[in-house]
Amino acid sequence: MPRYKIIIEYIGKNFYGSQWQPEKRTIQDELIKAISTLTKTKTKVILSGRTDKGVHAEGQVAHFDCDAIDDEDKFLYQLNSILPDDMSVKTIEGVEPRFHAQKTAKWKWYQYKIVSRGRRSCFDERCFYTRQALDVERINKMLNFLIGEHDFSAFKSSQTTNPAKICRMYKAQCTKSGDEYIFDFVADRFLYNMIRSIIGTVLMIEKDRLSPSKMDEILKSKDRTKAGQTAEPDGLVLKKVSYTQEIKLEAQ
Repeated sequence: MPRYKIIIEYIGKNFYGSQWQPEKRTIQDELIKAISTLTKTKTKVILSGRTDKGVHAEGQVAHFDCDAIDDEDKFLYQLNSILPDDMSVKTIEGVEPRFHAQKTAKWKWYQYKIVSRGRRSCFDERCFYTRQALDVERINKMLNFLIGEHDFSAFKSSQTTNPAKICRMYKAQCTKSGDEYIFDFVADRFLYNMIRSIIGTVLMIEKDRLSPSKMDEILKSKDRTKAGQTAEPDGLVLKKVSYTQEIKLEAQ
């Protein structure tokens, strides 16, 4: 049966995450319902991975098998006409049967955006707002300790039962544009709440004016209680899931 890859975007605030949950509104559930309506058969949809409640996406990836698609462009149009307004499918393409949205992914790119100013704006909906002063040079010194392969247990949610703890971080960087601080993280995988825990730790170190090397100390401790609080999901966006080793940070 032919396999199809789709790229999905969504505003996460109205969803209980991406992964199906009973009695909850999720991205996977909405996709299954919409695609099954068009194919007239219950269709299994596999996501590249989960995003938490409130987290957004511009480049989430999924695959499904279907032999009822004659025209991909028409199917895409019909699919978006069925899906709710706070999510949409950007592209659809046929792929080889060995493609797997989750298992064959090579790396993921997440972006977290913080706005730091004296007052909030109603347009800050997809950012984390703070009045706290931030120093981008100090922040990048902190983030540099995260590059490479590490045990990220210090930034792993205590609520998860997944024993995985090792990740390879390819990129961890902050850039400043006006009053916005944009954090880019690229890794082969991410643990549950990992990025939001790292952001919370950055804010903790900045607030207390600790040495940037405190990040390295916390990382090596493998102790979640030593890290900062988990930051709000508002500023977090899954930008891209890649299936090639070469790292290119262009939006999908």
